Amino acid sequence: MHIYIFCCTFALKKNYIIMITVHLKPHKEESLLRFHPWVFSGAIRSIQLDADYPHAEPQEGEIVQVVDCKGNILGVGHYQIGSIAVRMLAFGVSELPKDFWRTRIAEAYAMRERLGLVSDNNNSYRLIHGEGDFLPGLIVDIYADTAVVQAHSIGMHCHREEIAEAIVKAVKQVDKVYYKSDDTLPHKAPIKGDRVGYLIGAEKADFNGDFWAKENGLDFRIDWLRGQKTGFFIDQRDNRSLLEHYAKGKEVLNMFCYTGGFSVYALRGGAKLVHSVDVSQKAIDLVRSNVAHNFGENAPHEAFAEEAFEFMAKNENKYDLIVLDPPAFAKHRDAVKNALRGYQRLNAKGIQSIRPGGILFTFSCSQAIDKEMFRLAVFSAAAQVGRRVRILHQLHQPADHPINIYHPEGEYLKGLVLEVE
Repeated sequence: MHIYIFCCTFALKKNYIIMITVHLKPHKEESLLRFHPWVFSGAIRSIQLDADYPHAEPQEGEIVQVVDCKGNILGVGHYQIGSIAVRMLAFGVSELPKDFWRTRIAEAYAMRERLGLVSDNNNSYRLIHGEGDFLPGLIVDIYADTAVVQAHSIGMHCHREEIAEAIVKAVKQVDKVYYKSDDTLPHKAPIKGDRVGYLIGAEKADFNGDFWAKENGLDFRIDWLRGQKTGFFIDQRDNRSLLEHYAKGKEVLNMFCYTGGFSVYALRGGAKLVHSVDVSQKAIDLVRSNVAHNFGENAPHEAFAEEAFEFMAKNENKYDLIVLDPPAFAKHRDAVKNALRGYQRLNAKGIQSIRPGGILFTFSCSQAIDKEMFRLAVFSAAAQVGRRVRILHQLHQPADHPINIYHPEGEYLKGLVLEVE
């Protein structure tokens, strides 16, 4: 049983005071010299507290200095309890400047501008993608004038107010910052401060949940108050655009539709008919709202609150294009075996159900399932059904969800576009 106590590192005018030094075992510095952003608990030889440190043990969320077995500086990061003991914020330095958050977030925003994601045609994008933007444990999504922040570490929670201020300074369109970390921080941790709520701009906020943002010229209702994650799955933006090019004249089935992103793109692409399916009635209401807002009440679209396998079982050979974008089947490595069976079963049903010559978009967002595992599961599904299948595209997360080359674990979204004869 762990006892969580929180005390965040405080700052002087120029730098944060660091009063904890983490000493690594011999040869355990090698991954940090390759800029991998995690220090595992098994790599730590000892933890040294300054004489003036006010606690008997290091507090979770503190900024700590990491050194090798000879005392050489490796960098600084957030300390936490668990197998990942330190998430690195900077390498080769012994302290962090007070303007660290402003500088790092401004750099991330500048990259999104260079990618062309900030425009009148598109105001929804990921601003910070954890390790991919060199800020492990932090997710920030932008929806028009609102930033939605998720902390996946106690350290990021401790700095949430500084992060919010840095976002508003960096992103000129944003005047509200909503904090949504109720599902991403340890549930039993007695964390100081609220896990949910507006950090900036509460007085301007609409608490009825009627928020809209634009993606590639299409409008989507985003409910960050009650929706999944930050309210919308921005990571499928490029893949939705690809589907739009395949949709003309086709009858489309969008399984696990949630907000109906693929459905809306298919309709703009000229689909003859689009059916959206999700087990959640709330999701069905949301996709209907998005379709009506973009195309009116007479769009060739129907939505069904039904279980996926039951729906496909009674609707075989009806669709020219099927989207299979389920929630994560494996959230940790212990679940990989069962998850692969789930992906095989789902894709077998999709391959079996689609019309000859049909196009199947299939995805996995399970971080514990790599692209080779997923491709093997889809191969096994195709072999089980016995139809001829070709891979047309191999898909992944978009550029505003960058993968730190030193942290391959950051590659989580993988997909295949298949032609089924």
